[in-house]
Amino acid sequence: MSKLVSLGLAILALTALIQSSTAQTTHVVGDELGWLVPPGGPIAYETWAAQQTFMVGNVLVFNFTTGEQDVARVTKEAFAACNSTNPIFLQTTGPFNYTLDTAGEYYFIGTMDNGNRCALGQKLAINVTVPRGPVTYTVGDSLGWEVPPGGEIAYATWAYRKVFLVGDTLVFNFTNGTQDVAFVTKEAYKTCNTTAATTVLTTSPARVILTVVGENFFTSTYSRHCALGQKLAINVTSASPSPAGAPGSSSSPSPVAGGPAPPLSSSASPRAVFGFSLITLFSTLFLAVFY
Repeated sequence: MSKLVSLGLAILALTALIQSSTAQTTHVVGDELGWLVPPGGPIAYETWAAQQTFMVGNVLVFNFTTGEQDVARVTKEAFAACNSTNPIFLQTTGPFNYTLDTAGEYYFIGTMDNGNRCALGQKLAINVTVPRGPVTYTVGDSLGWEVPPGGEIAYATWAYRKVFLVGDTLVFNFTNGTQDVAFVTKEAYKTCNTTAATTVLTTSPARVILTVVGENFFTSTYSRHCALGQKLAINVTSASPSPAGAPGSSSSPSPVAGGPAPPLSSSASPRAVFGFSLITLFSTLFLAVFY
């Protein structure tokens, strides 16, 4: 019976470790900038947030000096108006860690100087999603890939608020011989100049697996199709968490209880720590069963 109890405890510990490894990604708000009135105004934190993928279970770290800054979570309306009168919460001691426990939109502002700091750009809006596997998107849904009736707003509307991650797939449905799909640069997308397209797909359905983080641009090489709105711009973010020790992260996993961990260098990656933790747990599991 004692062996079965030990086995059960080892399995529970292993499950908890695996779950925490996927959930506890840490995002240091503003990276080296920290949490303050940014020199460039609101665009600073907007740009930072656009480069992140926020998942349920992730942690935001607001680095600021106590007494010089604060951070409040507020509603969407209060965020837009820089109104800190009735915040959802207010934290005055830094640094401050905030766990994203539900999916949806989150809004944070600095409240000092009667909201002036918020107005000067100390504000952050993010969208939190549930961790997921690769997703297949059909471009334009039932419209497919063609010259849209309403112009380029059609595909911009389709892409709006979708989360595109590395590993997702775009499917372009069109009639062969009447359309195609071209991978182009941002400049070519704006000017509809497809002469230097990196890749052109001519057979439908054209499936594109997203592999490049950042902005991805697609259009058609057929005459005037791009100018009439057959163009798509999306932003692709990484599906994997940032490694600890890299800029923008300060997390450091703890060794597994029940056995001392060997010394780890400050540059050890979370995968290395996680791998050692798994070895320790599997060793515990082996001993529980056979001894």
